[in-house]
Amino acid sequence: MRLTQFPGATVLFVICTLAPIGASAARLEQALEESDAGNRAAVDAQKQIEEVSDQADRLFTEYRRTLQEIESLRLYNDQLEEVIASQQVEREGLEEQIRDIDVVERRLGPLMARMIDVLGRFVELDIPFLPKERSKRMAELRELMKRSDVSLSEKYRRLMEAYQVENEYGRTIETYKGTLDAHGASRTVDFLRVGRVALLYQTADLAEAGRWDPESGSWVILGDEFRRPIQDGIRMANKRTAPDLIKIPVPNPEAAR
Repeated sequence: MRLTQFPGATVLFVICTLAPIGASAARLEQALEESDAGNRAAVDAQKQIEEVSDQADRLFTEYRRTLQEIESLRLYNDQLEEVIASQQVEREGLEEQIRDIDVVERRLGPLMARMIDVLGRFVELDIPFLPKERSKRMAELRELMKRSDVSLSEKYRRLMEAYQVENEYGRTIETYKGTLDAHGASRTVDFLRVGRVALLYQTADLAEAGRWDPESGSWVILGDEFRRPIQDGIRMANKRTAPDLIKIPVPNPEAAR
């Protein structure tokens, strides 16, 4: 490169020489900017792709969860249908039982009335132990049957209790104090009941002992040989002594025929 002596020419040469270098730098810078912009766009696009992918994954996961919930609901509905069907069968059975209960109630009332009459007749014909207590029980039963505020089941329960009490009398031994009206006098004595086999008594001074005679329907005075056994029986009934064999008079089965 040669410089002339003319300043204007030299300046012109320099300008002409540097002009292409500035243009290239500008294009390079523009290219770099465009490359950066492209990179940023690519990054933004990648972010968008990742966001779309994440959203797709979430939607797919939610879709699978929804399918599982639908399947669970379907199974639950199937179970409910079975339960409803079973309840329907049970309901029909209960309705039938209710209809049967109405029939039973209409029949049970007269039946219980007859049972009370039978029990009352039995008490009247039985040996006369605990007369006040047993008569009171029968009177309360008859009064109970008239009450509308007492359920049929409660009436039946009370009636069965009365039957059970009477049944237990035949398997137990019992003593109690009571009034004896016999032989022209009224006295307080100790009664001894041995099941329904024998009903005996003994005075407080132990001077007299007797038994109820079903054949004559009256009290019979016993001999002296029965005073001690009856006293022992009373002590056993009061649990004052251990159970043991005692000699007591009983009705003769042959004579009863």
